[in-house]
Amino acid sequence: MTAVVRGLYADFVRTFGSVLFAVCLFLVWGVLTLLGVVIDQGRDPSVYSDSYAAPIARAILRLSLDNVYHSPWYVGIIGLILTSLAVCTFKRVIPARLPTLHPVKIDAIPLHARFETAGDAATVRSRLAAFFASRGWHVRERIFGGTEWSFADKHNWARRGVLVAHAGFVILAAGTTLYWARGFSGELALLDGQTSQIQKTGAVIRLDDFAYRIAPTQTKSGMVYQPIDYVSQVTVSGKDGIPKHMTVRVNHPIDIDDTLYYQASYGFGMHFLVTHNGRRNAAISGRTLLEGDSFDLPGTQRSILYARFAPTVDKQSGMPTADPRVNDPAVALEVSQDGTPVGDALVALGTRIDLGGGWGLEPQKYVMYSGFQYRHDPGVPLVGIGAFVLLAGLIISFYFVPARLYVRVDDAGEHRSSVGLAATTVKGYDVFESEFARLVVALKADDL
Repeated sequence: MTAVVRGLYADFVRTFGSVLFAVCLFLVWGVLTLLGVVIDQGRDPSVYSDSYAAPIARAILRLSLDNVYHSPWYVGIIGLILTSLAVCTFKRVIPARLPTLHPVKIDAIPLHARFETAGDAATVRSRLAAFFASRGWHVRERIFGGTEWSFADKHNWARRGVLVAHAGFVILAAGTTLYWARGFSGELALLDGQTSQIQKTGAVIRLDDFAYRIAPTQTKSGMVYQPIDYVSQVTVSGKDGIPKHMTVRVNHPIDIDDTLYYQASYGFGMHFLVTHNGRRNAAISGRTLLEGDSFDLPGTQRSILYARFAPTVDKQSGMPTADPRVNDPAVALEVSQDGTPVGDALVALGTRIDLGGGWGLEPQKYVMYSGFQYRHDPGVPLVGIGAFVLLAGLIISFYFVPARLYVRVDDAGEHRSSVGLAATTVKGYDVFESEFARLVVALKADDL
């Protein structure tokens, strides 16, 4: 039984300690993360059925790719990555980075030197220890098989740089996991004067006023007009129930009960006058449609989509322009019959169009709306700390060269000693070759 357990443990260490296995785990993690970006998360199942072919939609729903960051696949792959990281750290990195003190074959190490100096072995060892200590080396002495060895380490603490970087990654993973477990995000669009409540926080937000500023910009192709600032004046109340007047603008979010609200976009809501046989349809005409909203004509299979608002239409071509200023506006409509697109139209405000079957439509007036994005992420502090620790570990690993000197002093007779010196580093021999040569020259010059 013990042999079986040891065999399973050895297989486990060999698998999870493999660099190739760790790289494969990171690739799978990257693919799942990319899927979470490409596929809209947390939408109604019907949205995926409408957006993708039936087999793909079923796969998305059955594999929980519609909520991939909380899926067992995503959490499981992070668990496997952390396990692999722990095994690599304690079975590969620590033994390689923090080697035990042991004797070596001096001449078998590429960086080595031998020379003789005056004095008995004990005296030379003492002078060597003082020499290395004066230059910042930490000296330790050990006896192996009756032979005394001296070991000198420099920047030995830097051997732990990879461990620090690994710890930073673990902290980062903890921060992102905390967001997946307790964080949330969403979008919100408010018309002027409209009030809405955020379901997950209970916060109430009302849009008191929205304004945007457009400035002319000279380019090689001529003068263009671009929105340069969006500003929303809002009244909000959080858990304390106290209304507060606040201002939300681009890159300047507001904080309500540790949830950040960002100014993300703006648009134009539209009031349509919809008539049937000359009589106004109150249910549809009383609505304010946002860009992307649609409505069905009662008693028919026909659906009308308010695709977008065109602020300025060129009078000669009759096509929308890139000018965001509202001047001769129109709305782009798309008509579908039983789910099949049958046509589209660009309709100027105040112009009536015939939809067939006695139905008519006229865009009457627009209302500005402000688009917000909100996000609650309790893992931000951990992510910040993890990024700092990870960066510190990388700096330690890349910019400091931990080196170890193996020194053996033997009696050479006639009150002289033979000194054998070898050096190793965690980054190969080339990076330390010049410093080792200077060290040997200094040792000989001091006439140990």
